Amino acid sequence: MRLLRFLVFLLMLGVIGFCGWMAYFVSTPLQFPNATQEFEIRAGSSLRSISQQMVDKEMLQEPWSFILLVRAMRMAGGIKAGNYLLESGQTPYQLFITLSNGNVTQDSITFIEGWTFAQMRQALNSHESVRHLTMAYTDEEIMRNIGAGNAYPEGLFFPDTYYFSRGMSDQDILKRAYIAMQNRLEAAWQERGQGLPYASAYEVLIMASIVEKETGKASERPLIAGVFLNRLRIGMRLQTDPTVIYGMGELFDGNLRKRDLIKDTPFNTYTRGGLPPTPIAMPGLAAIQAALHPAKTDAIYFVGKGDGSHEFSRTLGEHNRAVVRYQLKGRNAR
Repeated sequence: MRLLRFLVFLLMLGVIGFCGWMAYFVSTPLQFPNATQEFEIRAGSSLRSISQQMVDKEMLQEPWSFILLVRAMRMAGGIKAGNYLLESGQTPYQLFITLSNGNVTQDSITFIEGWTFAQMRQALNSHESVRHLTMAYTDEEIMRNIGAGNAYPEGLFFPDTYYFSRGMSDQDILKRAYIAMQNRLEAAWQERGQGLPYASAYEVLIMASIVEKETGKASERPLIAGVFLNRLRIGMRLQTDPTVIYGMGELFDGNLRKRDLIKDTPFNTYTRGGLPPTPIAMPGLAAIQAALHPAKTDAIYFVGKGDGSHEFSRTLGEHNRAVVRYQLKGRNAR
């Protein structure tokens, strides 16, 4: 009986201590690194991942107290996805109420897979809720200001929807997209397949940008990446139209002619071997994964069928027949 009473006493002491700690935690104001803190919760995020994200952003010292608070209120599924602008000094309870009420900032901008940096800048310049700092900046000035040094901007930003508070600068949004791409590219690079002919993660980004521009059907990305890697391995030129078009810049009028294919530029993969010097667009994560995990194939040619998909061929003869069938609609061509 004495042992039982002692165990009950310890249990009661633990409950009192826990309640005291929770009362202290719930009522103690939180101090964020900044007076206001942007915080994004993606759809489907778990309570544990949300709490850890707040620890990573130095909003909480550890995740478990907040997890216990929310679970004690039986509201683990009550936190709503969205982008929040949170004020330093609020208590954990007030923080929970804000996140469960869904008082999100609704301004957003979407950068599309396959866009160029020029298209990104145009989208930012035309967005009414963005504070425009970079309109008069050169690309080089923007890259230095966001901490990217002298890097060429093309392809270095991650295509996604970015939520932000009204009045956030275009420079800050670009910095977020730049960091997002660096993080995702590095994580993908660490898990790359074996035997790939890339010297760096940047070369992966170049290949991924080509795959992004060449692919009309998402499921074909790994196969198209496999074709281009086969060409690199045998010393064949990539011969891909999107690189030629990118190298033409404003001279491209919507029609790619034979003279364009034979006019040499640093991006003309018909006249030059290997990869072009930089990415040609902003690749999405699926294109990056395709470049790092290509399909195993013997094909070295492909031609569009006219519906977004492609016919893949192992030999030039097969390819020529596919061109007649799909591009020339069955007409013989010399």
